[in-house]
Amino acid sequence: MYYQVAITLLLVAFLANLVLNLKSLKRLGNGKSKIPDPAPLISVLIPARNEAANIGPCVESLCRQDYPSFEVLVLDDDSSDDTAAIAGRAAAKDARVRLIRGKPLPPGWVGKPYACHQLAMEAKGEWLLFADADTVHAPQVLRSALAHASQHGLSLVSGWPHQCCVSAVQKAVVPVFIFMILCLMPLWWLHSQRRPRLALTVGQFVFIRTPDYWDIGGHEAVKSRILEDMWLGVNAINSGKRQEALDLSNVVSTRMYQGVDDLWEGFTKWVYAIACISPLGLGLLMVTLCCAFVGPFLWLAWHFAPVQAPFDWFLLVLAQVAIILLMRNMIDRQFRHSKRYAVTHPLGVAFLALSCVYAFVRHIAGEGIRWKGRVYGAAAEASELVEPAPRQR
Repeated sequence: MYYQVAITLLLVAFLANLVLNLKSLKRLGNGKSKIPDPAPLISVLIPARNEAANIGPCVESLCRQDYPSFEVLVLDDDSSDDTAAIAGRAAAKDARVRLIRGKPLPPGWVGKPYACHQLAMEAKGEWLLFADADTVHAPQVLRSALAHASQHGLSLVSGWPHQCCVSAVQKAVVPVFIFMILCLMPLWWLHSQRRPRLALTVGQFVFIRTPDYWDIGGHEAVKSRILEDMWLGVNAINSGKRQEALDLSNVVSTRMYQGVDDLWEGFTKWVYAIACISPLGLGLLMVTLCCAFVGPFLWLAWHFAPVQAPFDWFLLVLAQVAIILLMRNMIDRQFRHSKRYAVTHPLGVAFLALSCVYAFVRHIAGEGIRWKGRVYGAAAEASELVEPAPRQR
């Protein structure tokens, strides 16, 4: 009984935090926002490695921006597919687009930070937008991002795009990631602090003022980080820069993962990096996942099992399940996820929990993690490239 009461109170706290987060979560404007005159040059920087399926729509959407002054730089990071050819054709059609051939990855660097570093070295803009190659942007993105940053005195703007999920597994699993962040992190409190000590930066969309980017050391300062976006935000906060995470689902969309293998690899990358920073933190995350977000569904199933007599605290378990489904529904409505898949929530959480276990075992065993065809060392957050992995095909 005491355990069930504790879990119920914990879920109520998560629900309150989620309500405050969603209430404080801003969206970009509708494109009519006022911008400085003359409009500063914005450099859109896209690192691309084996992104032939995505780079074309990404660049095309950026070329349709209603903002008057921007350039689009695409870096081909040793792709083995047609990424460079597709980006090259886009550059031939539009003078604002430029293709850059990436240099070999130096020791001590993770692939994406080095690609972003090379792009930043070539950029000419007063603002930089680091965008993933699998993102598609509405025409008002640049105008709205600049207006929001200028209006609120921000050095860095980031946030969550709309996640395009195609398969049943994606629809069950991908929303869980945003669910965990918005339930567990007090973003409403962080955004209200003049000098917050924690930041949340989403690498799919990082809009930052160029002088501030170099002032915090750029991507060279996070060159060994698998979660380079998170650490870039931490460096900004530590340097006194103001930033904000937004709901971008109305202006940016992405399909991060093509299949179950990509989904597993992506989730494992995130939790592996957490394991390298704090194994204890990952352990606490696994316990929270299992007890708070999977346990209530198991208790409910046990209550109705024919071999088990009903227990006295059934109403508490029922309340726990109701709270979880309510939170999931709130997030699905905010980010336009399929509401029908809310009932698969425990399966999505179990997928994340299994990836935590897998990443933890690999960390304890001293093994590396694979990402984008490269294998990084066991100390992922001080990672060195330990071996060349077979190139993705």
